[in-house]
Amino acid sequence: MNPRRASMIVAGAALCLVMSFAVTRARGTAFVDDLARKAVAARDAAGGKGVTLAFRDRYGWLTRHPVLSGGKGLDAVTRTRVAAAVAAVPGIGGVGWASEGDARASSLHCQDDVERILETRTIRFGEASTRLDPSSARLLDEVALSLRPCVGSLIAVTGHTDAGGNPKVNVALSLARAEAVRSALVARGIPAEGLRAAGLGATKPVEGLDPRDPANRRIEFSVIFSAPVKPTPIDTPGPE
Repeated sequence: MNPRRASMIVAGAALCLVMSFAVTRARGTAFVDDLARKAVAARDAAGGKGVTLAFRDRYGWLTRHPVLSGGKGLDAVTRTRVAAAVAAVPGIGGVGWASEGDARASSLHCQDDVERILETRTIRFGEASTRLDPSSARLLDEVALSLRPCVGSLIAVTGHTDAGGNPKVNVALSLARAEAVRSALVARGIPAEGLRAAGLGATKPVEGLDPRDPANRRIEFSVIFSAPVKPTPIDTPGPE
């Protein structure tokens, strides 16, 4: 096939992926915005106007598992009633009260373990491809093993590229590779509900590296303690 024609086909496919991702993201935002409006109404009706509902985690990911905080001065009965009202909104996957505890520390420990594994090795793909290189199978086994203690948290799988080539194609390629890694982790026993894939293209190169350096082609993992994979409808209210 003519190289130029092949390049145009790849670019066209990548643009389709970008457009599909943008539409999906827009729909997801509208869905969560609607959930948030209904949840706020339910919160107010239950007497919890001082309670804050977070439908985004600290990394900015949308979630159907809002984290409740605030409500200083509300008694335990009212706080439980507020949580129950929010959890009862159709589409809400579960709620929890913000707290700092062992689960967050465990999540950070998991992320440190994965980062150490990837310090000297890289998850590899075929040339300009989203197909995982067979040589990365053992590395993915190790990553999955390190992430298992984090099940119950949200795990962000983020793809990056160098700055060579078309920026839109790079975003699509980085997202497709992140999705491939996500699928590989699901096949190794990590629950799909807790994995989020994203592609940033060349927008965040490694600090200190030339943006065009091939070393910027990488997959990163962020472990986010937010909501359980199989949440209880109402978690125990946090301290007032």
